[in-house]
Amino acid sequence: MQPKQTIIHLPVYQPGKPIEAVKRELGLSEVIKLASNENPFGCSPKAKEAIVAELETASLYPDGGAVELTSALAGHFGVQPNQIIFGAGSDDVILMIARAYLVQGDETVMATHTFPQYKHNCEIEGAVSIEVPLKDGKHDLPAMLARINDRTKIVWICNPNNPTGTVVSRQELNDFLKQVPAHVLVVLDEAYIEYSESPELPNGIDVIAEYDNVITLRTFSKIYGLASLRIGYGIGHPDVIHAINQVREPFNTNRFAQAAAKAAVEDQQFIAFCREQNAQGIAYLTGEFNRLGLDYYPAYGNFIMVDVKRPAKDVFDGLLRKGLIVRGGHALDFPTKIRVTVGSETQNAKFISALEQVLGEVAANG
Repeated sequence: MQPKQTIIHLPVYQPGKPIEAVKRELGLSEVIKLASNENPFGCSPKAKEAIVAELETASLYPDGGAVELTSALAGHFGVQPNQIIFGAGSDDVILMIARAYLVQGDETVMATHTFPQYKHNCEIEGAVSIEVPLKDGKHDLPAMLARINDRTKIVWICNPNNPTGTVVSRQELNDFLKQVPAHVLVVLDEAYIEYSESPELPNGIDVIAEYDNVITLRTFSKIYGLASLRIGYGIGHPDVIHAINQVREPFNTNRFAQAAAKAAVEDQQFIAFCREQNAQGIAYLTGEFNRLGLDYYPAYGNFIMVDVKRPAKDVFDGLLRKGLIVRGGHALDFPTKIRVTVGSETQNAKFISALEQVLGEVAANG
C-alpha cells in the first residue's frame, strides 16, 4: 500500500516533553513545564463549573454548529455568527483552510521560522511552501510580498510569532495588506494576542472589517487555559468561513469544550488577571536575563526566546535534569536559544535559579 506522495517526507510535530515522562525518566518528584506556552493559572472557575455541569450530557453528540458558543463570541467581538468557524484547536482550522483552498501546485507564503503546522498542512495538499526568513526575529513582510504571484493562494502571518514572540506592527501589516492581491487569503494567526494590550499590535477583528481576504485565528488553549479540550476558531468574511465550513468534519468540537469556552469568554476578569500576571512575569524574566547578560526577543505573548550563548541542547538537557522543561532552540533551528513559557512567580524564580546554575555548568564543561 502506498500513501500519498506529499506526506512521505513530512516530519511529525514534536510537542514539549510531558511532565509525567520527565518524572519517570529522571526519577524526579517535581517537574515544571515551561515548554508549551500553557497558562500556569489554569482556566476560569466558571469554565470548570461548566465542564462539570456538562458531564450529564456526555452520552450525547455535541452541537455540530456550536450555536451557543458562536452567539457568545459574535457578541463579544461584535461580528456576525456567519463570520465564525470552530475547530479542535486553531491548528484544526489551519488544516481546514489548507484543505479548502489548496490544490497540487498552488503556492503559499510563510515565514521561517514560524508555527510549523502551516507548512505541514499545505504540503499535505501538494502546495509549494515559499518560506521567507525572519528579519531580526520578525516577519519580513516586504520580502513576503515580493514572493506573491498568480499561483499564490495563502499567506500565513503568526502575530505574535511562535517561536520568537515578535510582532509586526499595525502600520506594517496595513501597508502589507494594501498591496496583497484580492485573490490571496491572508491568515493572521493571533493565538497569543490576548496577552498583550500594546497599541503597536494590530487587532485582527479590526483588520477583517477592512479586508475581505483576511481571516484571523484564535484559540482557547493559551490565555483561556483550555488546551486539553482542543478548541480554537477563525473569524473572517462570511464567504471565506462558508468555504472552510464545507470541509469541516461533523462534531469537530466536543460538548465540554463548547461549554467551557462559552463560560470562559464570559469571565474576562480572569483573563485580565492572567494578562497582568504574565506582564509581571515578563518584566521579572527579562530583568534577570539582563542581569545575566543574555539577549532576548521582545515578548508579546506568554513566552520569551532568549539567547543563552551556549549550545541550546546542553542548556535544555541541564535544565531537564533539574526538573525544568523548556523548548530547546536546537529543535527549532536556533542553536543557542531557548524558548521559555512565562510561568507563575514561583515557577519563574525556580527557572532563573536553575538556568543560572546550568549556564555555569555548561560553561565549565565547554
